Formats: sequence, structure tokens, C-alpha cells
Amino acid sequence: MKTMDLPERVIACLDMRSFYASCAAIDAGLDPMEAHIAVVGNQERKGSVVLAASPRMKKDFGVRTGTRLFEIPGDPRIRLLEPKMEFFLKISMAITELLGEYVPREAVHVYSVDESFIELTHVQKLWGGPEAIIRHIQDALIRQFGLPSAVGVGPNMLLAKLALDLEAKKTGYAVWGYEDVPTKLWPVAPLSKMWGIASRTEHTLNGMGIFSVGDLAAADVEQLERQFGIMGHQLFQHANGIDLSELGAPLVEGQVSYGKGQILYRDYIEVEDIMTIILEMCEAVAMRARQAGRAGRTIQLGVGYSKTAFGGGFSRSRSIHEATNETMQIYRVCQALFHEHYIGKPVRQISLSISNLEEESSMQLSLFEARKWENRKLGAAMDNIRSRYGYAAIYRAVSGTEAGTAIARTRLIGGHKK
Repeated sequence: MKTMDLPERVIACLDMRSFYASCAAIDAGLDPMEAHIAVVGNQERKGSVVLAASPRMKKDFGVRTGTRLFEIPGDPRIRLLEPKMEFFLKISMAITELLGEYVPREAVHVYSVDESFIELTHVQKLWGGPEAIIRHIQDALIRQFGLPSAVGVGPNMLLAKLALDLEAKKTGYAVWGYEDVPTKLWPVAPLSKMWGIASRTEHTLNGMGIFSVGDLAAADVEQLERQFGIMGHQLFQHANGIDLSELGAPLVEGQVSYGKGQILYRDYIEVEDIMTIILEMCEAVAMRARQAGRAGRTIQLGVGYSKTAFGGGFSRSRSIHEATNETMQIYRVCQALFHEHYIGKPVRQISLSISNLEEESSMQLSLFEARKWENRKLGAAMDNIRSRYGYAAIYRAVSGTEAGTAIARTRLIGGHKK
């Protein structure tokens, strides 16, 4: 596809810099760009992790998301603040409202709590071009909220996101066009520095002799498709700066998934207790998939061991012959993965996801699983009760044990205090 045939839209990707730490700083009356702030969920537990850190905290002390409380230096300049998730979410929604003053509401796609895509194609005459619009928006964010931001602009969602991640997060503002792909995108290495390429994909590409984005852009498309399926074609297009998706569509279809991760309140040693947490997480992930009318063929389980056991862990996935969104079917796959790879260490972190999604209507009613549809209706009934009355209205017995965390977490927002 020639550059002249590609759509020339104006898409901005707005990122609120160190959003959680910046919000916490503003709430405490501090300068988010100058204060040394770490947001920590439970300051009474030395093993608690840092949920967010301000730019100066990262630069001067090397403290960032995931740093443990006991690793933070005892410097008097450092402020430890509690997360206020309800407050953070209110600020995020207020920012979206602010963006609606500059573009139509349908021109804003909230990508995450601290990041949004904005379609500027049809409003340039009102504001005088993308740079002028962005300057107005960034000034308003400082004026109304005291919050700094970074913005990448491109002719599609992908290049806007890459302009943000690879340049604007350092400079505050960057514009990438198709003509910039050879000089700005192709030199990028290692491949995991490019948005959308995970470490596992990078490893596979390296094995194919592909080490930079330029190598990927020049690769044999048919070879990529044989290795990755449709994602191979998408990888090739993205390496050439091509993205034809509409605003709000997933940039890499094959990477859409439903998942959940937990850092546990304590070290879990007993296998029975660990499986309780995994079952609760299967319930949550399956519920999200059912509510979206989707089912997945690939189930991934990740387990992180405690630092008291020198860390480590495993992440493994398994594909099944038929897509599912049934809790116990997902759980049985996770059971198998766990018992195959667990080496007996204390567990402190668990992640779980289902991917390779398809429409739920594609699920077949097997002759050997006569109760499949009844199980699906039972799951939907439980989902409806929880949606109306909360998780604690109906739950599996294991969630009522000492090992369970699901009920306690219903009193939190984003896993943290309101």
C-alpha cells in the first residue's frame, strides 16, 4: 500500500504524566513535577509495593512502580501517600469532560484511566491546527487540575501512540507522519520497545533474524503469517506505520484478552489456598467475558514467587479446542498448568487471562457436554445477581475461607482503598 493511499487523519494520544502520583501530589498541595512522592497501598506492611511514583522520585531515588516499601530510602524529602482510587477516577472522568470542550464526545476514546485518543481531524479550523489545539488542552489541564501531560500526534492511532511513547514522554509533544517511519520507527530496537510487541513475540522474531522494527518492516509477510497468523500481517503493517482501525478499536486484534492480576496480601504456601485464589480469579475473568458475549481458546496463568524465596515464577498458556467462558473449564486448565510448573515456593503474585477471543455464539453444544448450556445460564444468573447486589451476594464457598480475597476486595476500588 502506497503512502498516498493511506488515510491522513489527525489523531492525538494524550497521556497524563505519572497520573496517580501527580493526583496524589495535587491532593496533598504539592508540585507533581518537583515533589518526591511514592503512592503505597499499605504503609504498615514493609513488603507493600509502590503503586506510583513521581518523576523526581524516579529520577533522584530510582523508586518506581513495583518497588517495595522497605527499599525506599529514609530521605526527609520523600512523601509516602495512600492511594485514593475514587479520587483518581473522578479526576480521570473530569479530564474526559474537559476534552469534550474541544472536540465532540464521540471524538474521544478513553484508552485507560490516564490515557486517551482524540480525533482532531475535523476541528482544526476552530483551533488553528493540532499543535494549537494540544497547547490549549495542555494549558487547561495545568490550569484546572495542575496536572502535566504528554501528547503524541499522528495520522492514525498507532503512530500517535508511538509518537507519545517513543518521543513525547520525553519532550511533552511530538508529531509523527508516515514520512517519519524510516528515520524514527525503523531504528527502534530491541523490538519490545515498540508498542504492541511483547517479550515473547520479540523472542520469536529474534529467532527469525528480526531484531529491529526496520528488520520487521522488510520481512517476508508470508513467513510472518505462517508464524503468527493474522497477527503476522498486523506486525508487518505496524512496522511500516500502517493502521486502518477506527478510533477506539483495538490496535492489535489478536492481543485482545480478558485478564486479572493480584499481588497477594501475604505469602501463600499451601496449594489449596493458592488454588482458592486462582478459582476466584477464574470467576472474575469468566464473568467479564460472559458480560461481553465473548469466549476464549487460550488460557494463561502466571505465578510470581515471594521475594523471601528469592523471587522467580512462571507464566504458561494453553489453548483448548473450543472457546469457553465457563469458570470451571478455565479453572481446570489453570489447575493443570499450575501443577505442571509449580515448584513449591511461597506465592505472592498471580495473573490470569483468556485470549484468542471469538463471539460466544460460536460455542458449540457438544453431544458429550449436555449440561454446557445449563452451566452457561447458571453463570449468567450469578453474574446478574452480582451486578445488582455485589459479589458478596452470591459466591463460591472457598471465597468465605481464610484464604479467599474476593469478598474483601469488593470493598476496594482497583484493589485499593476508596
